[in-house]
Amino acid sequence: MVGGMEAAIHTMPRRRFGRTELQMPVFSCGGMRYQQTWDDLDADKIDADSQANVEACIHRALQLGINHIETARGYGTSEKQLGRILPDLPRDKIIVQTKLGPKDSADAFMQVFDTSMNNLGLDHVDLLGIHGVNTQELLDKALKPDGMMPAIRQMQRAGRIRHVGFSTHGPVDVIVRAIESGEFDYVNLHWYYVNPFNWPAVEAAARMDVGVFIISPNDKGGKLYEPSEKMKALCAPLTPMQFNDLYCLSQDEVHTLSLGASRPSDFDEHVEALKHWDERKALTAEIDQRIQAALIAQHGEAWVKHWHEGLPDWTEVPGEINVFEILRLWTYGAALDLIGWAKMRYNLLGQGDHWFPGRNAAELDQHNLDEVLAQSPFRGEIPGILREAHARFFEAPVPRASQGG
Repeated sequence: MVGGMEAAIHTMPRRRFGRTELQMPVFSCGGMRYQQTWDDLDADKIDADSQANVEACIHRALQLGINHIETARGYGTSEKQLGRILPDLPRDKIIVQTKLGPKDSADAFMQVFDTSMNNLGLDHVDLLGIHGVNTQELLDKALKPDGMMPAIRQMQRAGRIRHVGFSTHGPVDVIVRAIESGEFDYVNLHWYYVNPFNWPAVEAAARMDVGVFIISPNDKGGKLYEPSEKMKALCAPLTPMQFNDLYCLSQDEVHTLSLGASRPSDFDEHVEALKHWDERKALTAEIDQRIQAALIAQHGEAWVKHWHEGLPDWTEVPGEINVFEILRLWTYGAALDLIGWAKMRYNLLGQGDHWFPGRNAAELDQHNLDEVLAQSPFRGEIPGILREAHARFFEAPVPRASQGG
């Protein structure tokens, strides 16, 4: 196993993960899909079949050279199940990341950190992420001088944490401020084809020499594991997931993409994309042109190029309607037949606090948006589009599984 793993690590494309100096595989093994449950079960409640699946996923990842294994305290049984296999692997050949939410004090941090380390069965983690820095208030909590950061630095000096980063679903201005604080070595963030708007944060990370880990490029990036026939035709000869992979990785500022595998075979389609590694820029540019043409055919060139301009933050909108997010879902979902993805994301609005902020357009007709839309070149059309999006995407919301991502 060790010899084969070393060979696979050598052949998997790798990128320097910012100032951590880690040689990161371009694909990472995300830990929020293969675990038994989102509940934090006692170890004796983990069943043998579930554990066998987790271990098979890890072994398959390592066989492919994917030696970055990522999880979080909030991923149910994920840490505990990894703790039954990670201690048996060559520690210097794997890169392990876990994440935990912002804490008010050093003691609160240490309690949760010790739980994670006990679960994982390791004496150190290579990467420790502050999970869900989604608002300015949470960033301030993470960085306050008498809070968790002094304990994190103490654990770094003790060798229990190698590098510190953060994960975020937040607005780009908050992400950029976190990066430019200089306190973080890497960032887990969303950036992919149907969400290009966090690019300024990726650029900030490059300026600060901060590692860039793209989260949920397949699920939140379009439910591309269940692609529409239209998307499949537009992305040929690649699959939609392969296109999104190579589109993201055609940017040198992007270092690794999370693959949230639920079974060992889930890695295979992504690794197949690497056959096109040397032609990734030209091939994805050609596919991008086709997708852009499809967007323009559906919505018109002016909309495609300018729809996002002059839109208010959801906090400024009567009824807290998240106009920007709804229009993003409508723009890509309607034109590319990504309806399942659009419905999934639309119906999470208002259901997950700062993870999915703002509300859907159910109460649009109770409010006048004229003033907050005054700077938009499409202020006259937007209310009608919001109504259409609600009619097309709304379903009775279901409880969220996690705060994951």
